[in-house]
Amino acid sequence: MPLRRPSLLVLLILGFLPFAASSAPWERLFAPDAELWEIWTPYTPDSGARVDHGDWEALLKAHLVRGPNGVMRADYAGFARDRAVLDGYVARLAATEVRDLDRPDQFAYWINLYNALTVRVVLDHPEVESIRDIDISPGLFASGPWGAELVTVQGQPLTLNDIEHRILRPIFADPRIHYAVNCASIGCPDLRPEAYESDRLETQLDDQASRYVNHSRGARIDSEGGLHVSSVYVWFREDFGGTEKGVIEHMLRYAEGTLRNHLITTSEIAGDAYDWQLNGIVLDKTD
Repeated sequence: MPLRRPSLLVLLILGFLPFAASSAPWERLFAPDAELWEIWTPYTPDSGARVDHGDWEALLKAHLVRGPNGVMRADYAGFARDRAVLDGYVARLAATEVRDLDRPDQFAYWINLYNALTVRVVLDHPEVESIRDIDISPGLFASGPWGAELVTVQGQPLTLNDIEHRILRPIFADPRIHYAVNCASIGCPDLRPEAYESDRLETQLDDQASRYVNHSRGARIDSEGGLHVSSVYVWFREDFGGTEKGVIEHMLRYAEGTLRNHLITTSEIAGDAYDWQLNGIVLDKTD
């Protein structure tokens, strides 16, 4: 869930706006737009080519633990011990002829590559408490790893921003992308304990959506009946219908129980929040 780098002029203006530090966090103003990178649009319908995600799935099953409140935690020390396997998997993805895949296989390919790269960049910076502290993106006002070139596919250096905002969002135009790509933070939808695969992708994406919407990270009702949502729905509101009503209608597709009953009679969002704390295992306290 990276943030677009603001211009110096915008930063100066925000410095004089009273809302910038209070009711409207500056982050929501700079969520990246979906801007199509056309070279990645070709695909091969009915292709028999398949990408083997077995190593990635084995790593996920071995090194993810669901905490007491349902948050999926990553054992980064465990991933580090299997670093050679992770590097080998990323290398095989990088060597894949992506345009030879059909659309569903491409969809799974890009999600898995994004998540594997995110885990790997965290391993390269083991002391950070938040992925935003991995300050390797180029640019004076950049932060985090999202603008750094992390892999080369078919001769094209790629950043996490490229994969999410120039490939996944504009090509596949599916809001469930935001439940699948993981930014190594507590506030993010969970890193799923299995690889995404084309033949089960619809089920996986729906399950991710349901888990997040029905968890307090996705939505909660305060004591006065106000609806508070993840900032994901604010940053990328255009992907969820473009309005607060659109966000609520999207959430109703997955909401259950008391939350669903409340959303049926709700027309506005009272607030939003996001926890950027690293999603690593914490041994001395619960999540």
